Amino acid sequence: MQFSDLSLHAGLARALSDLGYTTPTPIQSAAIPPANQGRDVLGSAQTGTGKTAAFALPLLHRLAGGERPGGHVARGGKARGRVSGYAPRALVLTPTRELAVQVGESFETYGRELDLRTQLIFGGVSQFSQVKGLRHGVDLLVATPGRLMDLH
Repeated sequence: MQFSDLSLHAGLARALSDLGYTTPTPIQSAAIPPANQGRDVLGSAQTGTGKTAAFALPLLHRLAGGERPGGHVARGGKARGRVSGYAPRALVLTPTRELAVQVGESFETYGRELDLRTQLIFGGVSQFSQVKGLRHGVDLLVATPGRLMDLH
């Protein structure tokens, strides 16, 4: 099997080709086709086997094919006004900020040919820029549970 056999969005296919990716790993070959069909997938593999791409590629594929919501994210009270963005369309939870950064970088790398906005939120840093990013609208949110609960 080749990545070209997976019928991924053209932007993803270009990014994978630019990265020199031609053949999916076993976890990717097993996970991507059912995930692209909207089925739930549970996978386990050793470090370095491509697990992030196994879930990131189908998620990016689905986000790239969908439309952004037309409405705005409302925020209470006249003093705060309305936020000009839109709510996240997908959420990836990671246990640590290091993993959040790694996963976020992978999404940015694979999705660089797509018109999607990704925002990372994690603790240990100021939340100002994270909140600002959310207000502009986000397609994909990569977060740690603690900071996600703080901002919720």
